[in-house]
Amino acid sequence: MDDDKISLIFFTEREEFDKNQKLESDLYPYSDEGLSLLELCCYHGSADCFKFLITKFQSEITPDCLRFSFLSGNQDIMNECLKVQKPDDVCMEYAIISHNIDFVTFLMNEHNIEIDLEMCSQYNNLQSFLVYLDQTNDINACFVYSPNFHLSSLLEYFISNGADINAKDKDEATPLHCAANNNSKETAEILISNGADINAKDKDEATPLHCAANNNSKETAEILISNGADINAKDKDEATPLHCAANNNSKETAEILISNGADISAKDKDEATPLHCAANNNSKETAEILISNGADINAKDEDGCTPLHYAARYNRKETAEILISNGADINAKDEDEATPLHCAANNNSKETAEILISNGADINAKDEDGCTPLHYAARYNRKETAEILISNGADLNAKDKDEATPLHWVAQHNNSKETAEILISNGADLNAKDKDEATPLHCAANNNSKETAEILISNGADINAKDKDEATPLHWVANNNSKETAEILISNGADINAKDEDGCTPLHYAARYNRKETAEILISNGADLNAKDKDEATPLHCAANNNSKETAEILISNGADLNAKDEDGCTPLHYAARYNRKETAEILISNGADINAKNKKWMDPSSLCSQ
Repeated sequence: MDDDKISLIFFTEREEFDKNQKLESDLYPYSDEGLSLLELCCYHGSADCFKFLITKFQSEITPDCLRFSFLSGNQDIMNECLKVQKPDDVCMEYAIISHNIDFVTFLMNEHNIEIDLEMCSQYNNLQSFLVYLDQTNDINACFVYSPNFHLSSLLEYFISNGADINAKDKDEATPLHCAANNNSKETAEILISNGADINAKDKDEATPLHCAANNNSKETAEILISNGADINAKDKDEATPLHCAANNNSKETAEILISNGADISAKDKDEATPLHCAANNNSKETAEILISNGADINAKDEDGCTPLHYAARYNRKETAEILISNGADINAKDEDEATPLHCAANNNSKETAEILISNGADINAKDEDGCTPLHYAARYNRKETAEILISNGADLNAKDKDEATPLHWVAQHNNSKETAEILISNGADLNAKDKDEATPLHCAANNNSKETAEILISNGADINAKDKDEATPLHWVANNNSKETAEILISNGADINAKDEDGCTPLHYAARYNRKETAEILISNGADLNAKDKDEATPLHCAANNNSKETAEILISNGADLNAKDEDGCTPLHYAARYNRKETAEILISNGADINAKNKKWMDPSSLCSQ
């Protein structure tokens, strides 16, 4: 940054200038929530701009301002920040990163902030590391991190001064773990020759050989193995070094491990083999090594998934090709009877889906719920994969165990309108019925999938289709208060007074479940306020029965018959009395309900209260 105060002044004079604006950019990795202008000045050491913002706008000096001043190294900015903020551990981290020993010693001596040895080793700040040693004389703490500096003389100094050869850091890693991580083979040899525990375990129960495998430290791996390291040691996840090599595509280390007898079929806590790990992370070269050395290409984990399931799930197309070319079962089923193609569809792994299909995958394979890959693509709006499946002959109207088609699933899940359009344009049955005789439009209504509902209707879906209970989509809308979809259905000609097998209209449903917004929409569009079901109950009876007080008020204010009688001669007030719906009873009475109305048994509402 140029510390160009003049340009900053012009910038602040713009009408749209916001003194509280924050910048978010990958260029500034030290802030997750963005940087203020003043913090940017501190980050870049722009002292003139810093002073201008303080003077002109009284910009707040935040803790990050002070922290960044240690990173940029501008003493003037730092002094101003120190007037209002107290240094913390992050200040020390930034001082170490900046390699400014004066800042490091200032924080240690004046503010009693301890030097972070891990940061020293990570940023190769040997000077700060030695200051810590000089000030604390903590031989063991320093010894643990010393391998990171790749100085055998430093290592030997600590050993000759009595350092614990198996000293552990905060993660319980020993110096030998550190050497393995960094492929410091000379360091490893020195440590081993001085009695280092070759199978020491850190807090994750990983040995130095796990570390070597993770980082492809092949020379160090050879040293460890030749000195007796347990080649099949397991960490807390029961992963072996070969699992680690496969995860990180450490192919050379994998070859060393295998040639020295590593169990190629070892299973971790999830019963995944190294080949599963290779597929999971697209470690294609390591996959080839494992396969050429006899790895079980169709091994199953605890969920019944093969390596090909893993490759399909995460769109590891290159590894998928390797697995298939080496005989992987393309239609293998997991414990849910899902195939790799189901996994590809579920995660929109379109390239892998194409590979699977071109190699003969069963495009209409069904899982334990009767779902095909196209059902999966429909559920999660995987439109690209849906197109691939359809273009290769997927059954558009395949039915799951509930007789739902992919179009039902589109309507049920997440308003997947794009996939709905693809299915419909390719000939999906708009009015297909599931086991409850519900159509996709019923499902869209149930879930307030308004865009999908519009698409279905515009393409000819039966707006008054009836399910097994003779309920229409508008009934389903009222049942679930899908008010936006209600408006769409009504505006497209839905029968507002349609009756189900019990003679209930959508307004009965809205009243029963206190769907007040939907009730208002229905009423404003001409719903019969006094429609009677097969028991001659009106929507107001339903509201009273279920204490739907808000909907009761709406019905009454729009002219509902307060004293309408059902087939037993009961009024809404009888219902409220029978079920102790006191709030609704008060509303009915305050609006003129007949408190002395008699039913066919000559009982008034008060008589029912005592029952």
